[in-house]
Parts: sequence; C-alpha cells; structure tokens
Amino acid sequence: MRAYHLETPGTVDGIVPRESPVPEPGPRDVLVRVRAVSLNKRDLLILRGTYPLKAVPDVIPLSDGAGEVVAVGAEVTRFAVGDRVASTYFPNWTDGRITPDRFDQPGATLDGMLTEYACLGQDSVVRVPGHLTWEEAACLPCAGVTAWHSLTGGEPLTPGQTVLTLGTGALSLFVVQFAKTLGAEVIVTTSDRARADRVKALGADHVVDYVEHPEWGRVIRELTGGRGADLIVETNGPDTIEQSMRAAALYGQVVLLITGNERRPGIEISNTAYASSLATIRRVFVGSRAHFETMNRALELHGTRPVVDRVLGFDEVGEAFRHYGSGAAFGKVVIRVS
Repeated sequence: MRAYHLETPGTVDGIVPRESPVPEPGPRDVLVRVRAVSLNKRDLLILRGTYPLKAVPDVIPLSDGAGEVVAVGAEVTRFAVGDRVASTYFPNWTDGRITPDRFDQPGATLDGMLTEYACLGQDSVVRVPGHLTWEEAACLPCAGVTAWHSLTGGEPLTPGQTVLTLGTGALSLFVVQFAKTLGAEVIVTTSDRARADRVKALGADHVVDYVEHPEWGRVIRELTGGRGADLIVETNGPDTIEQSMRAAALYGQVVLLITGNERRPGIEISNTAYASSLATIRRVFVGSRAHFETMNRALELHGTRPVVDRVLGFDEVGEAFRHYGSGAAFGKVVIRVS
C-alpha cells in the first residue's frame, strides 16, 4: 500500500509517499480501506511544529478519514466486512469527560489516515450516515464533531434561541447547519460579501460585516432586540473574545475553541465586557465517540451534507495542503484516496 509520511516538518514537500505492507488487524482491530480524507487547521499546525501535541517522527498525517472495513480481528463485535466507517479524533475517548490518558490523536501521536489502508481499534471508529459520499463522510471527525459538541455539550439550546458563529470556516458552516436543525436563529460574522451570500443560502438568518462594524457586539444586540446571542461559537479567541462577550445574552454561553495565536498568546476580556453579563465561557476541543454517533443520527435524520470546497487526488497532497493553507476554501478540502 501507499501511505504519506511527515518526513521533514515545516514544509509541505516534507510529506512524502512510501510503499509499505498492508497491516494485519489485531484481535480487536478493523482494517479500513481508506476512501477519502480531509484537512483541518491542526494539520497545518502539526506541519509547522506549533501544535500542542508533538508529532511522533515520520507520522502518517491527518486525523479525518472514511472508508470501508475490509477485514476484522477475531474478537471484533462492533463491525463487519463491508461496513462504512470514519475515524475518530480521539480514539481512546468514547464517552463522558476526556482525561489526560485519552489525548492521543491520529496524525500526531498516532499514525493518521493519509494512507490507502488503516488498522484501527474497533472502539475508535463510527458508522457513517448512509446518504453521505465518501468525500462528505471524511469531513466529519474534527470540524463536524466540534460544531456539534459546541452546540449540544452545555446547557440545552432551545428552538428560537440565537446562535452566533464567527467567520465562514468549515467549522462555522457546520455550526450554521446544525443550529438551524436545532431550531435556532443564526448570525454569522464575515467581511466577504460573496461568502455572506453563500452562508445565507446555507441557512444563516443574519450576516454582520465585522470590518464595517468593528464594534459588532452592539450589532448583535440590535439584531436580537437587545437580548444578545444565547450561544456564541468563538472560533478566533484572542482577536474577538471582547466583542463576543459584549454580544452574549445575560446567561449566554461562549464556546471557546481558540485560546491563543501567533499575535496574542492568550485571551483578554475587559471588566466592562465581562461584568455586564453572567455569561459562561465553556472550552471545547472536538468531542468523544458518543458525540460523533449522536451527530451522525442527526445528519441522517435531516439529510444534512457537509460543505465540500474541493476534492483532490491522492497524488495531489501537496496541492491540497497549499490550497487549504491559503484560506481560500469555502468548506472542507478533501483528498480522494481510492
């Protein structure tokens, strides 16, 4: 089989293909013929060496992939040959709260999915909704589960409440789709007029231009009749947390996904912004297998499909990384493996 390895961190050219034997599944493993994989921001951070978890040398990149079970170990009970499955972001986190012994991740501390065949523990994969293509199914493990966990992991979001998500990255697009499924009014911030039209077509009720309105927290309050947003998916952290707090309802939830970046090492919130509400800040980092399985039931029930920007071939890995890294994608960047 062919698999890509991160031989030289820091450069896309350091991700190189190599031939190796197809792995044999252990007693509780499933062997998956990988059909498609997708990229996430963490994959760029791992490439640059700035991800919090240090990648093991020569790791096979990417956490997100989907494929067909082609062999099972003698003790496997959850899956059979022919099942359509996807990888999970945290293979050892099945349910409940995450603990430090469950932090291992494919594409970082474990070999990932940028390979023709992957040997995975039966507890670390999920069945994918039958209506999705392989390319769509490969979009789910990181961005999809993070969006779902953001909306459902805290106080219940009730129909008619308002969700605010920042930007039009792949995760925010999932937030728009899921929040509408849950009956919420959805507001999105972006400065790109073309993307504003596309995100409205996806279901957003309002789009706020954050360049035109630097104090966009006030605009959110105006759009909500002074109440503020009930749940805010904070995808930028240090750059936007102040306005997010100003936009939050009295008992709002601010789901914090990013805590620092190259410009600002941490978040800062003024006393004025934080003291004006009783909002809760909740930290979310992807989710468990149980979150994934619940999300898949919702996807199947409503026929929801992820937004795919571009599908490239298995020989176009470098181009896929460069396109994703450019920030031009609207939706997920996918690599078709087989």
